[in-house]
Amino acid sequence: MKIFAFFLIAFYCTLPGGVEGQAGYSLGFEISGLPDSVCYLVNYYGDKTYISDTAVVQDGGKLFFAGDSALAGGIYILAGQNNNRLLEFIADKDQHFTIKAEFNDLPSIVSAEGSEENRFFFGYIDYNTERMMELERMKKMKSATSHSDSSAWLQKTMDSINQLVGNYKNDFIAGHPGSFMSVIFRAMKEPDIEAAKASGSPYRYLADHYWDNFDLTDDRLLRTPLYHRKLSTFFNNVVFQHPDSIVAEADRLIEKLRSNREMFKYTVWFLTFKYETSNIMGFDEIFVHMAEKYYGRGEAFWADSSVVAAMVKRAGQLRPVLLGSVAPELILIDTSGSFISLHQTKGEYTLVLFYETDCGHCKTEIDKIKEWHTSDTTGLVVFAVCTDTSLSVWKKFIEEKNLDWIHVNGTRSITQDYHDLYNISMTPTIFLLDRQKKIIAKRLKTDQLRPFLEDFHEKRQINPE
Repeated sequence: MKIFAFFLIAFYCTLPGGVEGQAGYSLGFEISGLPDSVCYLVNYYGDKTYISDTAVVQDGGKLFFAGDSALAGGIYILAGQNNNRLLEFIADKDQHFTIKAEFNDLPSIVSAEGSEENRFFFGYIDYNTERMMELERMKKMKSATSHSDSSAWLQKTMDSINQLVGNYKNDFIAGHPGSFMSVIFRAMKEPDIEAAKASGSPYRYLADHYWDNFDLTDDRLLRTPLYHRKLSTFFNNVVFQHPDSIVAEADRLIEKLRSNREMFKYTVWFLTFKYETSNIMGFDEIFVHMAEKYYGRGEAFWADSSVVAAMVKRAGQLRPVLLGSVAPELILIDTSGSFISLHQTKGEYTLVLFYETDCGHCKTEIDKIKEWHTSDTTGLVVFAVCTDTSLSVWKKFIEEKNLDWIHVNGTRSITQDYHDLYNISMTPTIFLLDRQKKIIAKRLKTDQLRPFLEDFHEKRQINPE
């Protein structure tokens, strides 16, 4: 079991949320020895933090935040004027309280008057800090000893400290089931690894039980570091890293969130952005799914029409060139002025290269492709598409480079503009096709493509289509 310190990592933006109790909020802080003249009330939202309010520090380290509308429930930060984190606290049902502390003793708190949740919160911080200090001492002692018995005893002691922290949380949950701290403690729980091993299908067990203790309908957890961290871990480390698996788990999770608009909003946004910006080949398929299913069908209630239109357009541009799709046909002129068809090109594999003659990166890749093509034994054909408009410069470049490939130019075409067909926004861009002209790899450099094709070809020899 791991110990999770509540010195939490920086995170996201305030959104409306219901809070019981008196209207508005009034938060007082008395921090003796505080050197700052201005402090900020900062809220978490996902993996970002945003300033919610500002207060001037009075003599003796007193400051006060107040507002007519209650703060959305979650964990907040009191930050100094140099973006330094002074302390964290909870805003939930009780939003009229005073916290007293000594600046030199932070994060230890003298008192939290008017907020039971913060008394719970600070009590846990103090307890956890002590246990972490004990653990750190044990780790140093273990690293310094070479005696196996001593090392085993130290490890056993460390395990018992971790168990104490686990017991603290479990006892608290049992004694205060309605507390927000109990919601947080439950959310921090990890799936049972031993149960996963015994299940016969550890991956499926972890995927099915990962969210068991996390209340996906409670958007207060969105205003802590917990949800983003857990969400990232799930899709990076738990879900099998294949587009089909990720899409299935994304839809399954999102369905559980529909009753809470903020959790639904954040999760759809997070997954869409994550896979739109992913550098992993093939993961653009996930973005296309998210954009078409949630933005294209009118479920992204937070996005205006221009954003939705741009998202759907982008997905439409990517869909024809997803891995496994038949590459769009290109019929372009060759050096003799005749039209050449990509789909009629014969070869076990076809490398489609989009390049410019005066592009330095293109020249580097072209030299590498030439070396690869010369020694290739897989049946690779190169279909080189020059994007320059000067046909004379293009022909001279081919001659100087002595490139024995199929050469075409985009100045004249029977098919649609290659920029649109292949979503070309930069050069060089490379696609690798199989004998049926299906895309098997794309947007990789030659140094990555060559071993990929060799491995792909070897596997196909063992298991032919």
